[in-house]
Amino acid sequence: MPLFNYVALDKKGKSKEGTLEVANQQEAMARLKEMGFYPTEVVESKATVDKDGKKVAIKKKKEPFSLVIPSVSTKELATFTRQLATLVDAGLPLLRGMQVLAKQQKNPYLKIIVKGVTESIEGGSTFSEALYKFPKIFDKLYINMVKAGELGGVLEVTLNRLSEFMEKAQQIKGKVKAAMFYPVAVIIVATVIVGVLMVYVIPKFEQVFVDMLGEGEKLPDFTRLVLGISRAIKDNILITIGSVVGFYIAFKLIINKTVWGRYAWDKFLLVVPALGPVISKVCISRFCRTLGTLVASGVPILQALNIVKETAGNMVVSRAIDAVYSAVKEGETITKPLEGSGIFPPMVISMVDVGEQTGALPEMLIRIANVYDEEVDNAVSAMTALLEPIMIVFLGVIVGSIVIAMFLPLIVMMDKLGKN
Repeated sequence: MPLFNYVALDKKGKSKEGTLEVANQQEAMARLKEMGFYPTEVVESKATVDKDGKKVAIKKKKEPFSLVIPSVSTKELATFTRQLATLVDAGLPLLRGMQVLAKQQKNPYLKIIVKGVTESIEGGSTFSEALYKFPKIFDKLYINMVKAGELGGVLEVTLNRLSEFMEKAQQIKGKVKAAMFYPVAVIIVATVIVGVLMVYVIPKFEQVFVDMLGEGEKLPDFTRLVLGISRAIKDNILITIGSVVGFYIAFKLIINKTVWGRYAWDKFLLVVPALGPVISKVCISRFCRTLGTLVASGVPILQALNIVKETAGNMVVSRAIDAVYSAVKEGETITKPLEGSGIFPPMVISMVDVGEQTGALPEMLIRIANVYDEEVDNAVSAMTALLEPIMIVFLGVIVGSIVIAMFLPLIVMMDKLGKN
């Protein structure tokens, strides 16, 4: 009998974790509902129970080696969701709609996923229960919104909201990526140019200077500094490359594998000039749009905050949302902990307060998100306009310094010829 690990919320909104010994995932979810829990995650354990009641590890099947890593982009998932919403809204049964979409998927991996969901629905599972089997494709936000839509009988409305949410998120992500392309490209070009100059060009100048000025003649200090750096890079090229790669790997491990590293990096991103305001506005927009979409779809506020916390994309913002979750669980409003976080501006706090008092919180949150989407556009344009001259000056200073260092000995030699 397999074991299933679960994470669920009780009637008070507290998170519960445990293990169930049941035949399949559907039975595990049914058991949790009988216990009065609302499941947020149900996954099969890596161990099972034999006839004697002892735990036995499950041997994983070796997957065939493939150079292509299967994946589904946000754009593809949003398109699938939009098409499914259109079919369901037109009166087509869900199962028939899934069968139609499975045939027309261009991404072979997404086609397999859609077929798997369709087979689960044919086997008696609900749509949300079928999505639980593919957590890498359908996140908690997606699954919980679908579940709320099923319970409320408004699945097509929920699917439309989901597709709009993903399309908006993709637009914002694309704008930030486009804004970051220019500085990243300049840094790469500058690194290549400096590397070529240091390894191939400058060493040839050193021999020319010795021939021109003689062995006993002293080169200018700045020229000797540049020549020394060039010699160190050229003589230790493998160590230099290894150091850069090692630093990058260590940096990624620290920010991805340690809580303090991730928190420090996320906090730095929020305060760094030019980029900080953009990231801050993106986080606020994502928080408002995600929470507003979930609450509007019928997801309970505590469960919605729990999902938003996990999808915040920034640990500083995630901790602020966690404080909101704790306050709401104790019976307080959202406004006070938002104000105490220091992340959300007064305008957002005031609009959320009005939304709570008037009972129109979802609509107000979506309105805030729309406002901040425009703010992101303006902030990205301002950042791009500011970064362009900065990067040009940066590249000019580096290359110009190397050129000046190489010309200084010529100037010294010309001065001596003039005196003679």
